[in-house]
Amino acid sequence: MIGRTKEVKELNRLYDRNHSELVVIYGRRRVGKTYLVNETFKDRITFRHTGLSPIEIKNNGALKAQLDHFFLSLQMYGLRGEKKPKNWLEAFFLLEKLLISKDDGGRQVVFIDELPWLDTQRSGFVTAFEAFFNGWCSAHSNVMVIVCGSASSWIQDKLLNNYGGLYNRVTYTMKLSPFTLKECEDYFVSQHVDLTRYNIAQSYMVFGGIPYYLGYIREDLSLAQNIDELFFSDKPLLEGEYDRLFTSVFSNPEKIKQIVEFLFTRNRGYTRKEISEGTGISSGSDLTNYLEAIVASDFAIKYISFGDGKREECYRLTDPFCIFYLHFLNGKNRVGSYYWQNNLNSSAVNSWCGVAFENICFNHIKQIKNALSIGGIETNNTVWTKTGGKDSAGAQIDLIIERADNVINLCEAKFYSDEFVVDKKYEMQIRERVSLVKEHISKKQTIRNTLITTFGVKRNEYSWIFTNIITLEDLFV
Repeated sequence: MIGRTKEVKELNRLYDRNHSELVVIYGRRRVGKTYLVNETFKDRITFRHTGLSPIEIKNNGALKAQLDHFFLSLQMYGLRGEKKPKNWLEAFFLLEKLLISKDDGGRQVVFIDELPWLDTQRSGFVTAFEAFFNGWCSAHSNVMVIVCGSASSWIQDKLLNNYGGLYNRVTYTMKLSPFTLKECEDYFVSQHVDLTRYNIAQSYMVFGGIPYYLGYIREDLSLAQNIDELFFSDKPLLEGEYDRLFTSVFSNPEKIKQIVEFLFTRNRGYTRKEISEGTGISSGSDLTNYLEAIVASDFAIKYISFGDGKREECYRLTDPFCIFYLHFLNGKNRVGSYYWQNNLNSSAVNSWCGVAFENICFNHIKQIKNALSIGGIETNNTVWTKTGGKDSAGAQIDLIIERADNVINLCEAKFYSDEFVVDKKYEMQIRERVSLVKEHISKKQTIRNTLITTFGVKRNEYSWIFTNIITLEDLFV
């Protein structure tokens, strides 16, 4: 298994403990939650069930469909001589009977995948699940319940922040993140896909380290050919995936998509007020829930803009797959089966590369801090944009790392196919940005210009402007 060493170790540690467990695993759709549990426990699972996708069932028959499917899983694992449950209380009572019949004193693992899908309208599922765990599982020290879900906001509201029957019952929470660049590299090696680190970085810009998507990459095709096959061919393999990301996870997918697509229109993102005004969604509890769901599902990040005296929270779209789709596919006419291969050096692709590489940096803050030898220092990571006026030029800083040791790294992200060249004009731009930033910091703080680029910088009379140079090699650590 690639990249999940810590998670596997923790799951096995919990398995070996001698008391009941409720383990919650959540994360973005397609990130590998199911695979992690199946591979870690393999033949050690006593009962396994996966909820039916809401895309496949109608609302008016959703409860019956979920119960019927749950009953089939019970029968597959050995339940006999029982009638179909009419509600979730009966369904979990049947699960208890199954576990009693299979109890030999050893560990019993109950794995319920896509748990949020089971909570259909007016189903009473959460109440029944509370009764199952509190009334039965907690009294049996050999029972380990593992639940997974892609609906991260549901997981947080109903399980992690539950103040009802499940309050303080979750014994371990695990948020599964996408692969890092290094883990993508390890995955490609395991699949005999030969890509350079430059190409792997480009693949990350498209797929964002999501194992499910990486699994589609064919070893006999170039990266550009693979991208055409997956997105631009006559029958693209990932056709419809963008819509499925929302309809299968969120209870109000159209509203979530509306916000995501609005966030896409400005790279640095928007404040809550701007999102409300731009989408027409009133700034109340519904918008709060939508924004929390988007952040919890790793589609966007929330941050405080540097130098903002109001301390307003901003939301920035960071999911590479969504950004790629919205750049090149959303609302576009079919552009041809070889679009990517024919446009590798086009202005549209180059513009996207700049934004996408910034997101790689945001997703690899840990690696950047390690390259700066500040892995143990507390930091605030943000961006800054200054709008130009009649008498002043505008400015944008891709990433600002504000450190507890009174140093501020102003980071420029540049995705280039060769060494980056600093000329006189660019050096002057960096000087001007430093002067603008100094207006917003205290005198005890020091500024360090930092360049994050693919292959480093070509040394010349202007390259000294950057104190720190971080390359792809550093991001792959």
